[in-house]
Amino acid sequence: MSGSTPAPAPALRHVLTHLLTPLLMCLGMGLAYMGAFVQPEPHHLPVAVVGEGPKALVFAQTVKNDAGDALDIRTLTDRAAAIDEVKDRRVTAAYVLSDTRPELIVATAASDTGATVAQKIFTPVAAGQGAPLKVTDVVPTSADDPTGQGLFFLLVAISIGSYASVAVLGGAGAALRMRGRALLVVAVSGAVSVIGALLAGPVFHLAHHGLAGVWGLSWLYSAGILFIGVGLHTFLKRWTTLAMMVLFVMLNFTSSGGLFRPELQNGFFGSLNAFWNGAGYIEGLRGLVYFGNDGLSRQLTTLALWLLLGLLLTGAAALTEHRRTAAAAVAVTAPTLADPGAPQRPTREEEKENEDEEEMEEVVAV
Repeated sequence: MSGSTPAPAPALRHVLTHLLTPLLMCLGMGLAYMGAFVQPEPHHLPVAVVGEGPKALVFAQTVKNDAGDALDIRTLTDRAAAIDEVKDRRVTAAYVLSDTRPELIVATAASDTGATVAQKIFTPVAAGQGAPLKVTDVVPTSADDPTGQGLFFLLVAISIGSYASVAVLGGAGAALRMRGRALLVVAVSGAVSVIGALLAGPVFHLAHHGLAGVWGLSWLYSAGILFIGVGLHTFLKRWTTLAMMVLFVMLNFTSSGGLFRPELQNGFFGSLNAFWNGAGYIEGLRGLVYFGNDGLSRQLTTLALWLLLGLLLTGAAALTEHRRTAAAAVAVTAPTLADPGAPQRPTREEEKENEDEEEMEEVVAV
């Protein structure tokens, strides 16, 4: 008597294959988060020494010799120039020389952790001169986001809403033509970005102005992730979830600069900050909310390039699906000599349904 229960060996192999995804996620998340966040140390942290004459040069060189590669030090002649450098985020901090009241100029809105590290470096330097250190914050964070990390958690919310929607659009939306899925991407990214603007504005007051800009940056960021995911799904199927986790969680959150600036991370994650979409989103928001749109055009370009990559992937996926459909139609119309009583191989549509159901189960489990 034949039953519908699969044989033990194939069933076990099926389970083990699906367990591979969460195990790889566990390994990847551990390597990414612990590698990026466990031991933050300054690497070529840009700082300035403010003073005139040989005394300032000797002081800067002495600090550089003690710090080694931890600091990149430049000298400036006046305090006003130092404030401009800090506000333009070209330096993390500026130390103003004084025999009686040395001063450290920082901008916590650019990086609270960077300002804290600079203060830890220069406080003992001032103590060695026998003077207390005055800390001046020229661009403070808002009272509703004292650590400046609220924008990072906004990034997390927008990212999860975007890459989780990929599983739905790739699975439940697989019956739609690519054009229909692309229109849904535009709509879903619009909805996600509205949620982001609401969270940043009236809900948590991270942004006291420029909510239209917050919405625009969020839409660009979300749409890029969704188009990339929908395009990848055609080629990777159930492995799309793992790929999206790698791209937009493991590598993205860790290199965004939302918790630690790239100067406080190792070279790998620090280098990703220069072009990854999460970093473009975070720095774009900082420029919009705190720095008078400074550097916003560069971050918009970064996000636009990621969106372009998504559109190219989606176009390639549409072409691939068209070719597969045409090949399947030819196969269906071809004459067959198969025994009508023999077990029938599942159709392509049935196989796709099974794959989509398995992918949705994996996403729900994750």
